[in-house]
Amino acid sequence: MRIGELAGKAKTRASTLRYYEERGLLQPPERTPAGYRNYGDEAVQRLEFIDRARAAGLTLAQTAEILEVRDAGGSPCGHVRDLLDRRLVEIDEQLEQLRLLRTSVADLRANAAQTPPEVCTPESICRYL
Repeated sequence: MRIGELAGKAKTRASTLRYYEERGLLQPPERTPAGYRNYGDEAVQRLEFIDRARAAGLTLAQTAEILEVRDAGGSPCGHVRDLLDRRLVEIDEQLEQLRLLRTSVADLRANAAQTPPEVCTPESICRYL
């Protein structure tokens, strides 16, 4: 299938497919005599995997590593498990940062509720912050 058809099936743009090809995420397809890309059905499955990896928060570089292992004939599941473990730690850290930020913003808002806007001076711009 040509790049436009694959892009339609994958719900993405042809430029994204070219980018994935450049990054090694999508294997270069055969070319027609006229030079058009001619992708096989396996490209759809590969793009679906890339979407699942992105949805899990994996980077394109991490996804490329996984695909390299698969392309070399190996099973990348152990590596994926390790990446998911690291991703969970990152998410937990982000949640903690968001919790702290929420507490800080809630404190600012509580202080703002007790201070009338008229007390703000031009020098302070806004006393709420």
